[in-house]
Amino acid sequence: MSETYVIAFRVKPEKLDRFHALLGPVLDAMRQEEAFIHAALHVHPDHPNLIQLHETWTDRQDVLNVQLHRPYRAQWHAELDDLLEVPRDIEIWHMLRMDS
Repeated sequence: MSETYVIAFRVKPEKLDRFHALLGPVLDAMRQEEAFIHAALHVHPDHPNLIQLHETWTDRQDVLNVQLHRPYRAQWHAELDDLLEVPRDIEIWHMLRMDS
């Protein structure tokens, strides 16, 4: 069963450019992963420092044991605490249906 990770970030306003510069290559690399289904990045219309990422993957164990440890995520993870006002909020959701 696929799972979607809904991750909310409250980015320090002065760190928004760095946040996007680090996240962009991670999202680009994720597209090549076998267990990856899709991702969507959202921004709050009134608060440009409130970002939400939805990542959908086929296999939780692959995400936990393989994907989170990919070298292309290392710098992103290393700098994340410095970029955020508060720790990110991560929720896991199971997809019931998807319409496109």
